[in-house]
Amino acid sequence: MNWNKWIRQIHRWLSIAFTVAVIANIAAMGQEPPPVWVGLLALLPLIVLLLTGLYLFVLPYATRSRRGDSPTEQGASMSGTSR
Repeated sequence: MNWNKWIRQIHRWLSIAFTVAVIANIAAMGQEPPPVWVGLLALLPLIVLLLTGLYLFVLPYATRSRRGDSPTEQGASMSGTSR
């Protein structure tokens, strides 16, 4: 498994962990004094989700620039027109 697939897999599992943490946070808000640590529970997966999400967002642009394609060349080749 290459690096990009690992990042994508980590991002997927972290999204599940974040969802569980948010549900636990909502359930804890029903208690009289809500514990502070439950509110912070969702922050760790959220920070890592931000980092992996930004990496996955930039990945197509980074590979395109490594190939040497410019965005205008890419758009022209996708529309079927040539210069």
